[in-house]
Amino acid sequence: MDRFLEMQTLVAVVDAGSFVKAADSLGLSKAAVSRYVADLEARLGVRLLQRTTRRLSLTEAGQVFYARSKELLAGVDEAEAELTSRSGAASGLLRINAPVTFGILHLAPLWGLFRSQYPDVALDLTLADRMVDLVEEGYDMAIRIATLPSSTLVSKRLASTRMVLCASPAYLAAHGTPLHPRELAGHAVIAYTYWAAKDEWHFDGPEGTVSVTTRPCIHANNGDTCRAAALAHQGIILQPSFLVGEDLAAGRLVELLPAYRSLEMGIYAVYPSRKHVPPKVRALVDFLALHFAQPRAFW
Repeated sequence: MDRFLEMQTLVAVVDAGSFVKAADSLGLSKAAVSRYVADLEARLGVRLLQRTTRRLSLTEAGQVFYARSKELLAGVDEAEAELTSRSGAASGLLRINAPVTFGILHLAPLWGLFRSQYPDVALDLTLADRMVDLVEEGYDMAIRIATLPSSTLVSKRLASTRMVLCASPAYLAAHGTPLHPRELAGHAVIAYTYWAAKDEWHFDGPEGTVSVTTRPCIHANNGDTCRAAALAHQGIILQPSFLVGEDLAAGRLVELLPAYRSLEMGIYAVYPSRKHVPPKVRALVDFLALHFAQPRAFW
């Protein structure tokens, strides 16, 4: 007897709530469905279903077996869907959302190369730092920079970036260099509006976690604006290494308090479901994963 068919039949009976409805969904006779379930119970040596004239219910053993069977069948569906998506041609409109700065600096140069490989894919790109709802707003995929990916979405980690505390040499010459995170409370700070902790910054250092409430002289909802203000000697910023890495390497900005580390975040490609992933989405995820697997010079 086909064990896969037995599991599939049991799951169909439970989900449908009757042998007749399960038979219709499977394209089998009611007698065949009953036989498959009976053979499964005989082979396992346990009763899985309690049957009465009015209803069906799972036994304790049946609940365990049903849950595992459903999980295994879902895995088979996902494997088949992934294989189908990989073997199909990537085509059609692909709607993508990404953070503004990362999208400009690190994604914009890639779109031409991607389309040269997949000319039948049309791109609709939206850059926004707010958290969009992929399903509600109709996006096929998004790039997210976060400590953890969303639990409601499928994610592929592409790279990582760390938050760097830094300022210009001219600002430090005029106002002094902080030697401990608590000293940031007395400095001009340029803050990112969407920072989850708002104006309270957290660091891990030699004595453990240190928190400081900053008093920003500038709030901005865009990292490039924060960086520009720091380069204009207006204060201290806490921004990702993918944004300020080249400035640090060139000496335009100086990293502060390197013994006190802020967050390290993942850069993820996220999309709504593992099932029936369109070839165009699979193609872009694989393309980005390959590109970002290469070492980043300033990250």
